[in-house]
Amino acid sequence: MLIVRSMRRFFDLPARLPRLNHALNWIWAPGVALYVIALLLQWKTDQLDEIYLLLVFGVVLVVLLRLQNYRPARTVLLAMVPYVLYSAIELELELTGGAFLKEYDDAFDTSQGFALIWLFTFILIARNQKKQLEKERIQREEEEKAKRLIEAQNAELERLVTERTASLTQQAEELREALTELRITQTQLIQSEKMASLGELTAGIAHEIQNPLNFVTNFSDVSAELIEELEEERLRPDRDPELEAELLVDLKQNLQKITHHGQRAASIVRGMLEHSRASTGERQPVDLNVLADEYLRLAYHGLRAKDKTFNATLNTDFDPKLGTVQAISQDLGRVLLNLFTNAFYAVQKKKERCPEGYTPTVSVRTLHLPDGDVEVRVRDNGTGIPEAVQKKIFQPFFTTKPTGEGTGLGLSLSYDIITKGHNGTLTVETQEGEGTEFIITLPQTDGAEAPKD
Repeated sequence: MLIVRSMRRFFDLPARLPRLNHALNWIWAPGVALYVIALLLQWKTDQLDEIYLLLVFGVVLVVLLRLQNYRPARTVLLAMVPYVLYSAIELELELTGGAFLKEYDDAFDTSQGFALIWLFTFILIARNQKKQLEKERIQREEEEKAKRLIEAQNAELERLVTERTASLTQQAEELREALTELRITQTQLIQSEKMASLGELTAGIAHEIQNPLNFVTNFSDVSAELIEELEEERLRPDRDPELEAELLVDLKQNLQKITHHGQRAASIVRGMLEHSRASTGERQPVDLNVLADEYLRLAYHGLRAKDKTFNATLNTDFDPKLGTVQAISQDLGRVLLNLFTNAFYAVQKKKERCPEGYTPTVSVRTLHLPDGDVEVRVRDNGTGIPEAVQKKIFQPFFTTKPTGEGTGLGLSLSYDIITKGHNGTLTVETQEGEGTEFIITLPQTDGAEAPKD
């Protein structure tokens, strides 16, 4: 029973050979059966215990053969074979008389000693093998556990990455949609700014073109009356040649004035068409004095068309030596119109706050600088710009005007046109409550007409 117990623990028989392990519970049955048979047969021998022990060794060998794939079991099998053979030979000799055993008793004792040494040595080796295998098993289990843990972590990471990727994809899609909507809105706002600028220009042109048209109409009526007088004079019997000559001179002068004002109206229409036409991006010689004067008056009359009660003083100081600069006239006209419109808006608001003793004034000055650049200064004595927002006025969509009165793109577009489109600068000098001055500096590139002395 001790051998069976030790074998069970050493080879873990309940897990490896559960059926054979259960059968080993009856290891005592052969001994009892052998004892009963000896009693029945009245077989008296001292080797009965050795027979039973040899039978137990046989069972152990059967178990070891069943476990031959387990390395410690093979080692123990190798350890027991010599001792079992010795025990079987010794038992056989004793059962046959024992004379040969007595004759070579010393040799058998020596053989028994070597068999026992062999048995215990290989059992120790098997024990070490089991410990090594146990370490390897524990190591494999730990590695397998770590592997399962890593696989679980990888699966969790893959899940998190998938969720994060899906979230980022959704966010990217939302950002793309928002960007598309923003671009559409930006395009609409830019178009709205252009249309507002065009509206200001159209109102100014309508008011400005009314003057030459009135002159054309008036001089046409006067000319028609002169023709009637001339025809009547020619039908009279006592014609006055001097009066006819005088009427012809007046008629010629009227026609010249009609032509002059008609050309003036045509130039205004051409300016409107040039402003509304898309820019080609080609620079041409531009007379800044003429351009600034035209857009100053157009901006003024544009505001007057909306508010008949508004009046302002217009001051111009044009450098006669300025010459021309290479620029895109349509874009530069938009900038000047925007600056003039903002200036008139500022003085109008200040007039509403301070109606007594305040004279709205907008000034424009051109100057040829010593380094060859040209400068345009647009100044007003309006409300000025608060210091807290001075750094933001050129940012897109920023405006100091109330909601509905500005898009916040006028100065931004003007800044881009001057700095990016013409390689110039656009700066502002302002004092809150006193007024504002915008300064445009443009390089006079090659091909521009040099200033004349």
